[in-house]
Amino acid sequence: MFAASSLLATLLLALAVSANPVVVRDSPVKLPLARRLNVTSVHNLIRHDLTRAKHLRTRAEALSKGVSPRVFSSDAIVDESVDNQVVSYIASIGVGSPATTYDLIVDTGSSNTWVGAGTSYKTTSTSSKTSNRVSVTYGSGSFSGTEYTDQVTIASGLVIPSQSIGVASRATGFDGVDGILGIGPVDLTQGTLSPASSSLVPTVTDNAFSEGLISANQIGISFEPTDSEEVLNGEISWGGIDTSKFTGTITYAPLTTTSPASFYWGINQSIRYGTSTSILSSTAGIVDTGTTLLYIATDAYNRYRSATGAVVDSTTGLLRITSSQFSKLQSLFFTINGATFEFTANAQLWPRSLNTAIGGSASSIYLIVSDMGANTGSGLDFINGYAFIERFYTVFDTGNKRIGFATTLFTTATTN
Repeated sequence: MFAASSLLATLLLALAVSANPVVVRDSPVKLPLARRLNVTSVHNLIRHDLTRAKHLRTRAEALSKGVSPRVFSSDAIVDESVDNQVVSYIASIGVGSPATTYDLIVDTGSSNTWVGAGTSYKTTSTSSKTSNRVSVTYGSGSFSGTEYTDQVTIASGLVIPSQSIGVASRATGFDGVDGILGIGPVDLTQGTLSPASSSLVPTVTDNAFSEGLISANQIGISFEPTDSEEVLNGEISWGGIDTSKFTGTITYAPLTTTSPASFYWGINQSIRYGTSTSILSSTAGIVDTGTTLLYIATDAYNRYRSATGAVVDSTTGLLRITSSQFSKLQSLFFTINGATFEFTANAQLWPRSLNTAIGGSASSIYLIVSDMGANTGSGLDFINGYAFIERFYTVFDTGNKRIGFATTLFTTATTN
C-alpha cells in the first residue's frame, strides 16, 4: 500500500492555509489527487457501479418531474447493500479556521460537499450552523446531517470564505474517507435541503468563481493510469486548464439536451471498434469520476463482446479474454463533437497487477467495458468512468456549458 504518512505530508504541504484569502484571476489553482483502490469492496466492482448508475437515472427522473428526490417514489431510492466506492480519487480539503483536513471523494456526479463520515467536523470561529437539514443518497451510500457554512480551503491561494457544507450525523458506504467534494451541476442540489427544499446549494466551483477567486467557472482534471493500489497521480486545476497535462488541443462538446443525461455532465458520442465495427451509434451519456469502469448500453455491450470474443468471468463479472485474443484486440474510437479519440487495447484492460485485488486470477486478462443493463434509447446509454478519464485530460466548463477532452502523454500508455 502507498505510505499513508508520505501521502499525508505531500497533501498537507499542497494545502497549506494562508492567513488571508488570495484572489486568483489569471492562473488556475492546482490541487493534487490521490487514487485509492478500496480492497474491502472490490468484489462488488460492477455491482457498485450499476447501483450508482441506477441512482443517477432515478434521481434525474425525480428532478425532471419537479419532485424532490426525497419523496419521488420507492423506485427512486436505491437501497441495495453495496460497500463504499471501489476506486476513488481523494482530495484533502481544509474546513474551518484553523482548518481541519478531510479526505473527500471527488465526484462529478453529485454537487453537495460534506464531511463527517470519518473525521468528525470541528467547529471554529468561521463555522455557522443554518436552519437546514441536508440529505443525499448516492446509490452506493448516503448521508444525512446538518447544513453549515464555513471557510473551505481548496489549496493555498484558494480559500472560499463561506461555503455551504453538510455535516454528517449519519453516513453509510463511506469507510476510509470523510465525505464528498461535489463538483457536478448545481441543479443536483435541488431537494437536498430541508426545509429549504427548493433552494440550490452553490458548489465550491460556483462560489470560487463568484467570489473572484478563480478566473473561470471551470475545472480541469488530470488522472494518470496506474497499477498501484494507492498513489498520488491526479490533479484538479481550478479556474482554468493546466497546459502541462495534455498534448495537442482541447476538443469541446456542448452538454447534451437528452434527459436524463442532461442533468449531469452529459454529452453525445458514438463508439467504433477497429476500422469499421459500430458499437454505439451517437447517443447521450455522461462523464463521471464516481464510476470505475466504462459502461455502454446492453446492445452495444453485446456487439463489443462479439467483436472481441470475450466471455463473462464468473468470479469478477468482468469480460475476460485470452492472450491470443489480446494480441488481436483493436482500439475503440470515441467520436465526440466531430473529433475522434482512440482508446487503445491496453486502455481497455483492468490493470493486470491488480487482478487479485478484485478477486480475479493473476494470469487472466480482464476488460473494463461493461454492461449498463438497458438497451440504447434510455437517455443515458453510456458512462465514461475513471478508466476513460485517465486516458484523456477532461475539462468541466460550467460557464460555457461544455466538456472538453484532450490527449495526454498517457493516452497510449501500456500501464495496464
